[in-house]
Amino acid sequence: MKHIPNILTVIRLFLVPVFAFLYFSEAPNAHFYALAVFILAGVTDVLDGAIARKYNLVSVVGTVLDPLADKLMLLTALICLTVDGIMPLWAMAIMLVKELFMITGGLIMYFRKEKSVIPANKFGKLATVLFSLAVFLMIVQPGTWYTMAVLVVAIASKLSAFTSYARHYYHNVRLKRE
Repeated sequence: MKHIPNILTVIRLFLVPVFAFLYFSEAPNAHFYALAVFILAGVTDVLDGAIARKYNLVSVVGTVLDPLADKLMLLTALICLTVDGIMPLWAMAIMLVKELFMITGGLIMYFRKEKSVIPANKFGKLATVLFSLAVFLMIVQPGTWYTMAVLVVAIASKLSAFTSYARHYYHNVRLKRE
């Protein structure tokens, strides 16, 4: 039982290339199969978090792998949508820089001797929900004004979450070392 959340996270990591493979496959309705994988990954994310919290199975490995799996799935979906011409390049550039910065920063913090990890907060969770909705809409209703509006709001929420995490780091991690 104690490894179930981490097993679900590893499954989510394996779903990342499956999403890309299905998205670009020649199969009829390939984008919808890829969307089903994206949704399955989201369900495993919610499930592993709920199990870890309910049964007090939160681990350092899970705290690092879970957001990494989320970021890799999101970036893969966004790259696929950008390559396909559905998502604007400027939006992908913003997200790529932001997510790579977060991944690099998280790995640096984890591999320091303090092994500090900044936990997810409400801003990050809201941004994730909004981006999941944006990916869903870009696959189901590409090019509509409301899909683009959700995308812009999702990007703004991701940047807001990034600012929140940077403040948390500065006040709770960096200042403690000084």
